[in-house]
Amino acid sequence: MEKYWNNLRSCLSELKPYVAGKGIGEIAKGYGFAPEKIVKLGSNENPYGPGPRVWEAMAGTRLERYPEMDDLVEALAGYAGASPEDVVVGTGMDGVMDTLTRLFLDPGDRTLIFTPTFSYYEILTRLCGAEPVFSARGSRFEADPDIPDDLKLIFICSPNNPTGNEIPEKDLRAIVETTDAIVFLDEAYAEFGDQSFLGMVGEYENLVVGRTFSKAFGLAGMRLGYAVAPGWIADEHRKAAPPFFGVASPAVAAGMAALDDQEHMRIVVSKIKRERDLLRRAIPESHPSGGNFLYIETKEMSGLVAEKMLDRGVIIRDCASFRGSGEHHIRVTVGTPEEMLTFLQAYREIC
Repeated sequence: MEKYWNNLRSCLSELKPYVAGKGIGEIAKGYGFAPEKIVKLGSNENPYGPGPRVWEAMAGTRLERYPEMDDLVEALAGYAGASPEDVVVGTGMDGVMDTLTRLFLDPGDRTLIFTPTFSYYEILTRLCGAEPVFSARGSRFEADPDIPDDLKLIFICSPNNPTGNEIPEKDLRAIVETTDAIVFLDEAYAEFGDQSFLGMVGEYENLVVGRTFSKAFGLAGMRLGYAVAPGWIADEHRKAAPPFFGVASPAVAAGMAALDDQEHMRIVVSKIKRERDLLRRAIPESHPSGGNFLYIETKEMSGLVAEKMLDRGVIIRDCASFRGSGEHHIRVTVGTPEEMLTFLQAYREIC
């Protein structure tokens, strides 16, 4: 192996692997719980899943055929209030961002990342041989609109993962208008919040807004994401994206059916927001959130709290793996009323 090791790209030496939330199978084996007894609240998944139309559409998928994207792009454009020419699709928002970074980042370029936030922004930056510049969020987790020079890409998440706060419009406009960099706004959780800036893409040539089917639409397993971008960026994105955008036919069918049944999504989002607000009132140490999760400050080390939760069959997220989060915050996905009751009982025993 050693004689081949130098073939690896040098940027990999700076790369730390993405730390995902723990899975049900992993905890069932490690802690002796039956899988159906485990409450999974660590990955910001939608506990209700998609509606029946999605299952019907997937059952009718022609798996021997390559996916056809035109109808999905048209439907997404209608949902986002955009032109189809400005919509790009990928395997989850991760896939959309992967292509975007390959468009703009050369070795030695710089990106700006407001911490704590989704760690994949840093991973994508380093994979391109570029340098991430980190800006610590303020006391209310706000992003500093005073932007450094010589940036190629700026990543902003709103509602932000893991803190849950939303960026004010004036701050977003200040950032977009005072930089020559491309600003990528990650709105993975926007359906759970009080705002969206999809409409702003038409005003700026350097703003891209990403969305996903993983959260509000309950399709995390399908890996389907999209973005609205200025036409010149969307054209280049399609050039660099994998053939057929890397999206599988069942995901295309699921996305189309989900968009055709937005009432199901809205009902589910309403349930999750109601449980989120109840949980927020029950835990004074939690912060306001526009996502389907809460960011909670802990007196004990967050790793110990997460471990004690696992002993009770409840998976939450220890936020110590988020750069800039410290070691006294956990993130809890909002689940069903029954799951929230189980979590609260365990939380009160521990904290």
